[in-house]
Amino acid sequence: MPLLICLAGPTASGKSASSMALARRWPIEIIVMDSATIYRGMDIGTAKPSAAEQAQVPHHLLDIRDPAQSYSAAEFARDAAGLAQDIRQRGRIPILCGGTMLYYKALREGLNELPSADPAIRQALDHEARERGWPALHAELARVDPVTAARLAPNDSQRLQRALEIWRGSGRAMSDWLAQPPQPVLPGWEFLTISLEPSDRAVLHARIAQRYRTMIEAGLLDEVRTLHARADLHPGLPSIRCVGYRQLWDHLDGRISLDQAIEQAIAATRQLAKRQITWLRSLPQRHAVDCLSGDATAKVTDLCARHLDR
Repeated sequence: MPLLICLAGPTASGKSASSMALARRWPIEIIVMDSATIYRGMDIGTAKPSAAEQAQVPHHLLDIRDPAQSYSAAEFARDAAGLAQDIRQRGRIPILCGGTMLYYKALREGLNELPSADPAIRQALDHEARERGWPALHAELARVDPVTAARLAPNDSQRLQRALEIWRGSGRAMSDWLAQPPQPVLPGWEFLTISLEPSDRAVLHARIAQRYRTMIEAGLLDEVRTLHARADLHPGLPSIRCVGYRQLWDHLDGRISLDQAIEQAIAATRQLAKRQITWLRSLPQRHAVDCLSGDATAKVTDLCARHLDR
């Protein structure tokens, strides 16, 4: 049975260090499972692998979208499945590494068949949202697809847009499409899921704060300033909503001070880590490793060796 190793964990848990340790022992290629590192020009705030790391081991699904574009979990699942099969056919070992758990769910559990994106409908919805506001569009969705509307917040622009796009394009509610059984994208594959989790959240929180301040020192504000100067980018886009970016965007818009933006970004990153940990702990058959222990990398390597060296 073909094997896909998944190295998952919250932000700042040391996933990259563990993946590079695996690369020193086996001929691996890394499929990056991250909804932020897909964007070109967003390097510092996403902790994108360095040029040296990318030279040491192939990394896939980095820099595949412009910040003005979107990328869905369904697109990730199809892309990652194709990459995993291709890597294995070349006699190498695919490693899934990242913390976007919705991507993991789509890849492992399969996909519901949904209509393709329609740029014209999306553009129309964006225009209506600017004129009427997303809560008004949420009310419209409640009339045509109450099941989906009930699980979405009135200002959840990305998901509201997708649900209304599906309704307007197909004439069927998103909830109807999702009622069909998901189709597997990697049938017959075995998943080995290694979850890097902190034994002490306070220590992880300190890591998060230090890492973000280091990003600021490395020029993150200038990175966001370059994005902010583009007329085609705005806070409604998934790229600009990324944690650590949207807070600095608010600062550049004059809404908050730089110190406030930094503190809000750190708090938002902590909340992201909390959601990631909650999701990880619900996964079946995960192998948990304390990311704060001194031998975390060795434990990850040992778990992989049980499967790769047999």
